[in-house]
Amino acid sequence: MKAGLRTAVALCLVTTLVHVVLVFLHVAPANPVSKRYSSQVNGWVYPLFEQNWRLFAPDPDSFNRKILARTAHTDSKGSVQVTPWFDLAAVDHSAVEHNVFPSHTSQNLLRRAWTSYVETHGGSDTARSERAVMLQTYLRNIAADRIVAHNDGGAFDFIQLRVVTLPVAAPGTAAGNRPPAPTEDRLLPWWKVDSHGK
Repeated sequence: MKAGLRTAVALCLVTTLVHVVLVFLHVAPANPVSKRYSSQVNGWVYPLFEQNWRLFAPDPDSFNRKILARTAHTDSKGSVQVTPWFDLAAVDHSAVEHNVFPSHTSQNLLRRAWTSYVETHGGSDTARSERAVMLQTYLRNIAADRIVAHNDGGAFDFIQLRVVTLPVAAPGTAAGNRPPAPTEDRLLPWWKVDSHGK
């Protein structure tokens, strides 16, 4: 029993030390060690432990994004059933609104997944690197998990995202004015997912 406890404590300490060193190499200025082990550092840090300074950015986002998802399922007769669009961003917004202590996940997980997807894919939806494939899978899995959490048990095999980018209204804009026109309405391709909702 004592040997098992010592082994578990030693394993936790080693994991903590490795984590601290890898995150330090990620945020430290470029140096020979971080350059040599960049693939190992990035493999550990992305996407869960990513560090950035956007919280302190002088120009915060000037756009609101509605991230919508719909699913498709082929039934036993071979017909494809497609669900209506479901607003994932609205679910996040409602989880944060009127919550005194909203979680970081509710505020930023979906938004950061989309931002990272755009950074690696640009205007194309073709993944051209391992990191792009990883971030596409990450975004797909977040959307699928959110659909499952708010679904009534319906199964689906494919998921599609649509992102509508709207400019933030200028300060002092009257509430009765028409909403601003979307600056971008991007429809992503259908992605195959592990069967959900069964």
